[in-house]
Amino acid sequence: MIKKVFGLKKLALYLVVIMCTYFISSNYFYPLKNPVGAVTYKWGSRGNIVVEIQRRLKAWGYYNGGLDGVYGYGTYLAVRSFQSVNGLNVDGVAGDNTLNALGINAGQYSTGTNTSNNNYDSTNNNDLMLLASLINGEARGEPYEGQVAVGAVIMNRTRDSRFPSTIAGVIYQPGAFTATVDGQINAKLETSSIRAARDALNGWDPSGGAIYYFNAATATSAWIWSRPLIKIIGNHRFCS
Repeated sequence: MIKKVFGLKKLALYLVVIMCTYFISSNYFYPLKNPVGAVTYKWGSRGNIVVEIQRRLKAWGYYNGGLDGVYGYGTYLAVRSFQSVNGLNVDGVAGDNTLNALGINAGQYSTGTNTSNNNYDSTNNNDLMLLASLINGEARGEPYEGQVAVGAVIMNRTRDSRFPSTIAGVIYQPGAFTATVDGQINAKLETSSIRAARDALNGWDPSGGAIYYFNAATATSAWIWSRPLIKIIGNHRFCS
């Protein structure tokens, strides 16, 4: 009988060691790095990047908890809701695609690295790169002035009470921009798009205060054609 009890204790201890090894090796409760270096944030993750995820989700109405930097159930549900609305894989995990959709560059934010060569802090640098991605998806191939004008429209909307007050909120407002629907926002980023985003952030507005623009060759909406025209730059008509 003594030998049997001792054997059961050894077996139980062995199983506990195996389970602990699995959770540690699989990073079950922490950010998971995949073989190519991407970082995934999920239930149990903690830190500044989680605070930023919560902050953006809260600003857009998906999350109503505190900005505690803990990826708990509330954050998980908010991420799932955001993923569902934006056509992402609904798994409650903030991986590359979800972070990009949120406008978060995890590497730059977590390290505090500033690669924009100006005075933007890490959060604003995320805005710079998100705006650049939108410009790239909507206006690459257009004249440089037209690229800046597209960025200026985003900035003008953030100051207009009819639209969200943040760059990410404007860009990811459902159905607002074709590039977020067809995936062109994730196209390979061109240098000119980054420069155009920086110029728009710094106040250059070639659009003349426009809050709408559209491509005359492809637009089919009678409503958008009814908007008062401010100017034409390249293939885009900028309107109020």
